[in-house]
Order: sequence, then C-alpha cells, then structure tokens
Amino acid sequence: MDIEFIRERITQLRLQKGVSEYKMSYDLGHSRGYINNISSGKTLPSMTEFLAICEYFGITPIEFFNAGALNPRVNRELLNALEQLSEEDLALTLMNVKRLLKK
Repeated sequence: MDIEFIRERITQLRLQKGVSEYKMSYDLGHSRGYINNISSGKTLPSMTEFLAICEYFGITPIEFFNAGALNPRVNRELLNALEQLSEEDLALTLMNVKRLLKK
C-alpha cells in the first residue's frame, strides 16, 4: 500500500458515487482542482481531509484501506442486515450465497 493506492482508491470511490472531481471538490468545500490535484499526484489530503473524504463516501477509514472491498458502503449495509437475522435465516442465506457463487 502506498501513495498511489490512496489516489486510485479515491478515484475508484468517486466514480462509484458518480461524481466529478469538480463536484467532489466543491462538496468538500475546496477549490475546483482539489480532487484533481490528489488524483494526479500533486498532493495528498491531510488527515482531517482524509476523514472528511471517508465521510463523504459514507465509509470508515478501515473500509477505505480494504482494497478488496469494491463497494464498502454496500458491504457494511449487508453485514448490518445479516446481524439482524436468526441463526436459521443466516444458514439459509449462506446456502443461497454459495449457490450463487457456483454460477
């Protein structure tokens, strides 16, 4: 994990959210080129700004650094929903997921 990861991850999450660099910069209260400067490698966000970026995407810093999570917000929603199921429903859900993975 390196600086390139941070830039690429912000870009990946921004594209998933469907917002432009300009809109994201504006939404975060910065000049129009702020996110472009991060994406192009000219700068990195401060820790405060990094936390604001995570909040903007609706994810935690841990979810940000989980490179295997393509859509961390949806993963968290799914886990929260699973925690509310009974043991029997969890077993059925797991069976269905395994069936889907075989396709």
